[in-house]
Amino acid sequence: MLLYDTTNAGNHRLECLTCPYQYILQARYYERKTFTHKEREDMFGGKGQWDNAQRASVQCTKEGCDGDEAAYYQVQIRSADEPMTSFYK
Repeated sequence: MLLYDTTNAGNHRLECLTCPYQYILQARYYERKTFTHKEREDMFGGKGQWDNAQRASVQCTKEGCDGDEAAYYQVQIRSADEPMTSFYK
């Protein structure tokens, strides 16, 4: 990896951190790049992700709520030797 170094008075250069390579820049170099964002598919199902979710009889822990059912789905996010991650609604 080459780094841009400006520590020498007016002498701009590229230098490598792992070896003694240095390249003195004779002219000013500037380039601007713009990147376009790609549309990505929602990995958890998008807007209808809860439509076909499994349901369980669970009392809501929020005080004053009398909900007795929760929708959930599980995804294996981490390695196989760890439990699945559960998302509840």
